[in-house]
Amino acid sequence: MRNMLLLAVIVCFSLTLFAADKFTPLNIKEGLWEMTVTFSMTGMPAMPAIPPEALAKMTPEQRARIEGVMNNKPIVQKECITKEKLEKASAFNVNRNDNSQCTRTIVNSTGSKIEMKIHCEGKQVSTDGTLVVETVGTDATKGTMHMVSSGSDHKMTNDMTFSSKYLGPTCGDVK
Repeated sequence: MRNMLLLAVIVCFSLTLFAADKFTPLNIKEGLWEMTVTFSMTGMPAMPAIPPEALAKMTPEQRARIEGVMNNKPIVQKECITKEKLEKASAFNVNRNDNSQCTRTIVNSTGSKIEMKIHCEGKQVSTDGTLVVETVGTDATKGTMHMVSSGSDHKMTNDMTFSSKYLGPTCGDVK
């Protein structure tokens, strides 16, 4: 069950978009962006509290993410959107970790909308879902993701919505 929850959390935070043959990048401004993610999970198994010593070892950003997931609170994060990230379809990647057990297939992409299917295969759980990212002008985006994880006679559903807004052309220390 713990592996299933971990995979679901990783998938929920993974907004990395992988390019298809005819991928068209989103038509948005480059620079500093702020993203707010809200999600809900059903079918999540009961989990013991995270030990305080484990929380103490996390960065403030990691701790906020975990606490947000566990308490269904919105997660806010800043990211520097560059031309390279847009061309590689890796903008708005909430989770900075590589999730090699997932494959993404772009169903449709235009300068204003990207739709994709996601499939993740783990040892004890598989996850399938859809992700849609839309621009709201060149300085805002919104999106949804619906994921269903199943394994070990258990099914969990994750729904996520997010919005992002352009803050300015300079990113400072934000990557």
